[in-house]
Amino acid sequence: MKKIILSCLLLATVLSGCKKLLDVDSVRTVGEENMWNSLEDSRGALMGVYALTRAALIDNNAHWIYGDVRSGDFASPIRQDLNAVIRNSLNASFPVVEELSNWTRWYRAINSANLFIERIPEVKEKDLRYTESNMKLDIAQARFLRAFAYFYMVRIWGDVPFIITSHDGSFEKMPRESKDKVMAWVEKELLAAAADLPFIYSDNDPQQQGNYYNEDRVRWEGALARKTSAYAILAHVAAWQGNYADVSKYSKFVIDNYGKSAMSWVPTDELTRGNGFFDAKRFNHLLGFNSDYGHGDGSTTGHIEELTLAEPVVTKKVPDIYMVKDSILNIFNEADDQRFSLDTLGNPRNAAYFSNYNGRYPIFSKIKAIQGGQTDPNFRYFTSPVVFTRLEDIALLRAEALAVLGETGVAIEVLNIIRQLRGLKAYDQNINGDLVDAIFKERQRELMGEGHRWYDIVRYNKIKGNNTAFTTLIRSGGIYWPVSRKVLQQNNLLTQNPYWE
Repeated sequence: MKKIILSCLLLATVLSGCKKLLDVDSVRTVGEENMWNSLEDSRGALMGVYALTRAALIDNNAHWIYGDVRSGDFASPIRQDLNAVIRNSLNASFPVVEELSNWTRWYRAINSANLFIERIPEVKEKDLRYTESNMKLDIAQARFLRAFAYFYMVRIWGDVPFIITSHDGSFEKMPRESKDKVMAWVEKELLAAAADLPFIYSDNDPQQQGNYYNEDRVRWEGALARKTSAYAILAHVAAWQGNYADVSKYSKFVIDNYGKSAMSWVPTDELTRGNGFFDAKRFNHLLGFNSDYGHGDGSTTGHIEELTLAEPVVTKKVPDIYMVKDSILNIFNEADDQRFSLDTLGNPRNAAYFSNYNGRYPIFSKIKAIQGGQTDPNFRYFTSPVVFTRLEDIALLRAEALAVLGETGVAIEVLNIIRQLRGLKAYDQNINGDLVDAIFKERQRELMGEGHRWYDIVRYNKIKGNNTAFTTLIRSGGIYWPVSRKVLQQNNLLTQNPYWE
């Protein structure tokens, strides 16, 4: 199995390394010319698209720095580059900040998807084992991943170059395209992909009969995009655009059909256990990019644990980021919260989200997948996946939409699913305050460390409009990242985001 994973990563390199869009010229390799011949080639190429998407998410711990560090919920005791992100000084001269401004890694993933879509018919022509239905399903996944990449980039940079054909060698320079046009295409593309995706693989789904690539149901558990994955991302796309009627529609589809994808609500113990939800791959990963220790996959970098864990969880003196006690108490301010709460003497009832609470640095240890669930602090080899979305996320997104649309009763019902799942009493306006505020508070607690917080803050301020400084930031484009200086130098048709000029 380890050899298969390494082969997929090699194919990913072939698909992308020779195609550094918006970066540098490249030379076609012999391997790419000879790879579109067999069923095995198609599987390897598709897994390469997944691998490149995951690489784009985790490079320099991007997913968590974009989503969790920038929000300001965490503090950094030792890293000035992370403090620059916390202060929203995104044009500061730090290598990590500059790398996070560079969208090249996303265009590698996009180009590998473009290339797959264009060339996969060659496999069908040459290998009779590769059926029409297999090709249709594979193309749907490539289209999903490409659309997901554009959605992710628009949230970070706003307008981006729009490329849906593959390129090799000298790349034709292109300007940035309107974010609204790109997002309209993303929605259309996700709907088209959803139509061809199954709810589950290798389990007699009407849209995917038999064993997918001769592997059983467990092999593909939580590893591939499903129909519910597409609708979950559609809900996020609509929420980012403020189209809450569509958020309600798309999220309802996920909530109504999650059982068909073998998903369920995640208990707190499973969510926070080292060998629980954030270990390996699971059906409950509505969209996840896994790092499975059982398949020989894991690393010391590219996981949130690299940023958050320190003694006593692992042998590291000081965490890169931590949450100060006042912030913890402000966020977890309800008794009996299974994620974190204090007893009457001011001591933690549990260490589900935080270890070492009474030490100098409370350690955010909600996610702690170490060597497939080990607890030995001497190991710093992490195996957690990037879980972009899960059922609880979509439920809270649905509650947000219903609250904005004025469907208060149903919004409260959905919110209470999560509150009761975490040991909290049902929402009470007299105790918990404004409904929209309570929903975003619950998102902050439930999804902490999963890369959502910055985008939630943006949406919240768009809804409420009562924070003058943040409203100005939104209107001036300061919510986006600057475009890398390196990228701008290589393409004179590109312009910087005005806020960062």
